[in-house]
Amino acid sequence: MRILVYKLHLILGALAAVPVLAWAVSGFLYALPNTIEGGVIENIDASRVAVSPAAAMASANELAGRQLPTTALTLLMKDGRPQYQAIGGLGAESIFIDAETGTAAFSKPPSLKTRFFREAHFYFFAGKWQVTLLLIFSAITALSALSGIYLNVVYWTKRMRGRGREIQA
Repeated sequence: MRILVYKLHLILGALAAVPVLAWAVSGFLYALPNTIEGGVIENIDASRVAVSPAAAMASANELAGRQLPTTALTLLMKDGRPQYQAIGGLGAESIFIDAETGTAAFSKPPSLKTRFFREAHFYFFAGKWQVTLLLIFSAITALSALSGIYLNVVYWTKRMRGRGREIQA
């Protein structure tokens, strides 16, 4: 039984290592400034903000030609200008609204490099299978961890029993 669990643990570990490695590397690169687009962090210059959040949302709706189900409106500095980013209702895309002028524009498509990191880190490449794929990888990783725990318990139990015999002798 132990040999079977050991082989299973090796196979599961190898299967779990690939997606975990992709996730870890892409997350590490996300954490480094300037690795992907938008990596520069600037302080917001509040004195330059002339457009209210409500007016920014109205500009986004006007650009889209309909009432958007905006789920987040973020104020940030982008390219040296204060801008609102309206997210929601457009999938992965967003609308940027200049916080000084109120001019709205759709977000530009990400570069190939940025797209790669997003795809790898958030499993966007899987489309509608994203959640299913994440659940499968989670199950494989959990089984690998459980088989590793089992093997450790068996190993340490045998080792402790062997020491008990040495002490009695």
